[in-house]
Amino acid sequence: MTDPACERRRMATVLVIEGVLKSPWLREAVESVPRERFLHPGVFLDEGRTWRPVTAAGADPDEWLKIAYSVDTLTTQLDGHLTADQAGEPVVGVPTSSSTDPATVVGMIETLDLAKGHRVLEIGTGTGYSTALMCHYLGEDNVTTVEVDAQVATRADAALEATGFSTWTVAGDGLLGHPYRAPYDRVIATCAVRRIPYAWIRQTRPGGVVLGTVGSWPWGTGLAKLVVGDDGTAEGSIVGRSAFMQARAQAVDPVAGDLSARTAYADSERTALLPPLVLEEWMPAFLAQLAAPGAQFVRAMDGDGSPMLYLFDPEKESFAEFLADGKSWTVRQGGPVALWDDVERSLVAWQDAGAPGIDSVRLHVTPASHRYWIGRVPSLRWEHRIA
Repeated sequence: MTDPACERRRMATVLVIEGVLKSPWLREAVESVPRERFLHPGVFLDEGRTWRPVTAAGADPDEWLKIAYSVDTLTTQLDGHLTADQAGEPVVGVPTSSSTDPATVVGMIETLDLAKGHRVLEIGTGTGYSTALMCHYLGEDNVTTVEVDAQVATRADAALEATGFSTWTVAGDGLLGHPYRAPYDRVIATCAVRRIPYAWIRQTRPGGVVLGTVGSWPWGTGLAKLVVGDDGTAEGSIVGRSAFMQARAQAVDPVAGDLSARTAYADSERTALLPPLVLEEWMPAFLAQLAAPGAQFVRAMDGDGSPMLYLFDPEKESFAEFLADGKSWTVRQGGPVALWDDVERSLVAWQDAGAPGIDSVRLHVTPASHRYWIGRVPSLRWEHRIA
């Protein structure tokens, strides 16, 4: 039979080879914490159009361990309620909770720069596996974890207790943090947010670190690492790409319905300087979200199968519709905000600056705004005001 300890050591070795796992204490945690216990009652495996349920009780023990110690993200819940033990056959659905791939989990924990004695607030408990890794080093009393889904929180708490970590597991809105055990030395979020909630900044000690994924698109999001200052503001940078499920309170409803009605009245029409397909690339997508927060990039097809591309901001009742014209694109824009003008201006300035990577983006967070910038280029500055 497959030995779980051997599987843990094998996974740790893979993470070391990939350059993700660096700290001796974290390697010890990865080799000690049984990931398989945090996957109960089971997982859903992606089979393209359907999800195949696999349960810990029903699977072959060797198969179960191989799944548990793969380096993949494992979906543990669909549609906000369905777990693998409730599905006897492949099903369709939208993932709403998962055990994130170990490389991402370990990489984020490494980025926190943890030290003995640190108190950590984790937003998004999920299965509780990442919580356990931090508890293994810091001690269970120094880790507080908040999960918005009460059923997910209950399962995670049971798994943590079963593996010897009686930590502070809270069911609640992680966007509010958890002020009752503040201040914290570190805040880490395993969900994506449109902006870093100021509550996280306020609950972190001066000199402490806040780490979270910013953006609202399924791609083109960035991992922000901020250091909290004595004045209650925080500053840092985007340290790399990052992709997580959106915080449930901020989940975006996809634009649907009659798209032709949404784009019936255009205020302007011109040739686009850049093809809208550039928004399918990570960094341009990230810049688009800075230039037009609230906008969604929508793909559709017309009757003859031709691609139809749009930017919509439903709240501002604005749109940009892109029409292919040979090798060029025509953009029609309507509403009070010329969405593509704002996005295109940023993309052209970014290209003129040499197309720097996502880690060139800096940000400053105050109670009233988020300010982003790249270098000293005036046209590569964006401010998202809260008030």
